[in-house]
Amino acid sequence: MEYILIFIAAIFVNNIVLSQFLGICPFLGVSQKVNTSLGMSAAVAFVMAIATLVTWLLQVYVLNPFGLQYLQTLTFILVIAALVQMVEIILKKVSPPLYQALGVFLPLITTNCAVLGVAISVVQKNYSLLMSLDYAIASAIGFGLALIMFAGIREQLEFSAIPKSLRGVSITLITASLLSLAFMGFSGVDGGLKSLLGLD
Repeated sequence: MEYILIFIAAIFVNNIVLSQFLGICPFLGVSQKVNTSLGMSAAVAFVMAIATLVTWLLQVYVLNPFGLQYLQTLTFILVIAALVQMVEIILKKVSPPLYQALGVFLPLITTNCAVLGVAISVVQKNYSLLMSLDYAIASAIGFGLALIMFAGIREQLEFSAIPKSLRGVSITLITASLLSLAFMGFSGVDGGLKSLLGLD
């Protein structure tokens, strides 16, 4: 039951982008088209899940036993960078159009603080390996959901009569803040689910 709670909370209540404000760069940069957002979401989901798995194992079996916790951030960044390189090579071979569409944003996953944030969060929350994977997958789904919704809204905004003073970055930031406010409505769900599942 706890896995269900972690999963739902990570997607809606503690959404990595709209509640914790991590991964804002790709959220604003790649959200102009739904197709590109889908590709970016899939790439981030893959990197986030694998990075969380590898970093958790490194933390538990290497850093903690040898008293090297102070190397956590550096180690995690190196692991994430290596995984992004791997994704880049795979995408280049498997789907060249998606690779071209993502362009400069693919290397941005390396500096995407959402991936690093999830990897560090699972260590700080003392999650087990399965809980960590559950949280990482749910966070990736939450990231993808926010990105795709935002891209859909931005595509619709192109056909809307927006005043000149609000066009461009202004309307983008206003839309992002309204979407964030909408997700704040899920904040009560966490407590309700806990009592429903008897985890109070």
